[in-house]
Amino acid sequence: MGFEPPQRLVRALGESYGDTAAGDWLAGLPARTEQALAATGRAPVVERVAAPGGRSSLVLLVRGADGTPAALKLAPSGAAPELELAALAHWNGWGAVRPLDPADGGRPVEGALLLERLHPEMSLRSLPEAKALLEAAGTVRRLWVDPPAGHGFETVEERTGRRVDAMRAAAAADPALEPMVTAALAAREELVAGSPETLLLHGNFRQSKVLAGERAPWLTVGPEPLVGERAYDLARLVRDRVEDLIASSAGAATARRRVKKLADSLEVDQERLHGWTLFRAVESGTRALAAGRGQEGEVTLEFAGWL
Repeated sequence: MGFEPPQRLVRALGESYGDTAAGDWLAGLPARTEQALAATGRAPVVERVAAPGGRSSLVLLVRGADGTPAALKLAPSGAAPELELAALAHWNGWGAVRPLDPADGGRPVEGALLLERLHPEMSLRSLPEAKALLEAAGTVRRLWVDPPAGHGFETVEERTGRRVDAMRAAAAADPALEPMVTAALAAREELVAGSPETLLLHGNFRQSKVLAGERAPWLTVGPEPLVGERAYDLARLVRDRVEDLIASSAGAATARRRVKKLADSLEVDQERLHGWTLFRAVESGTRALAAGRGQEGEVTLEFAGWL
C-alpha cells in the first residue's frame, strides 16, 4: 500500500521513541495497515491520509464496501492505543468520537482503532477565539464522568510525577529556568496532596482536538486518558493559540482572564486551575526545549512566566 506518513508524525515519533524504533514502526506501517483493514470485516478502501495529522499516530480516511466513511487510526504501543479505546468506549460517543465495532468476522488488531469519520480539516481552531472557547467548554464537560470499574488508567499524580525528574534536569542545565521550574513543582506538590476529584479526563484537551461531526456539531478526538480532577484537564486549554497571545500586547492579561473565565463557566476552582496551568506550561516548555523545538519551548515558557 503506497502512502507517505506526514512529516510531522515522522519527526514526533523520532523525538518520542528514538529514530531507530520510530523507523522500524514506520517501515512496518504498510503491512500493519493491510492487516488492520482486513480485520475490520468491512472491506474498506483507503481514500487518503489525514494530514498534517497528529504527533502520535497515523490516521487514514477509509470507506467501507457499503459506502460508510470511517477513520482508521494506527498508533505504536507507546501511545497506549488500548487505553484510548477504553476511554472512547466508555464515553460511547458522548462528547467524543465513537469507536466502530468490526463487522461480522472481523477482529480488532493491536494498535488499530476504527472510528467514526469526523471532519479533520475543521477543528475549533477554525472559529473565532471566544466562540471556540465556549464550544470547547461545552464539549469537555461531557467527558468528565466516573471512570469504568477496574480501569487501567493512570492518575494525574502518577502521570505528572513521571515528568518531575526531566523538569529538574532542565533547571539544572539552565539556571535561568530554575525559579519557574521550582514554582511549577511546588504547585504540583500542593495540588496532588489535596485532589478533590477522580473523574475520567481527556488528558490532552485543546481546540485542535475537537472536530466537526455529523451526529453532533463538535466531538473530541485523541484522548490520552487518565483519572483525576477537572482543573488538570482544563489547563492545556488555557494556553491555546499561545502564539497569538504572545504577539498581543494584552497577552498576559488575556491569559489570566481565561483562567478566571474557564474556571467560572465550568465551576472549577480558579486557584487549582491556575496551578495546573502553570505546571503543564512549564513541563511542556522544558520538554520542547529538550527535544530541540526551541521556538515552541520559549513561547510556552514565556506564557508560563505570565502566571
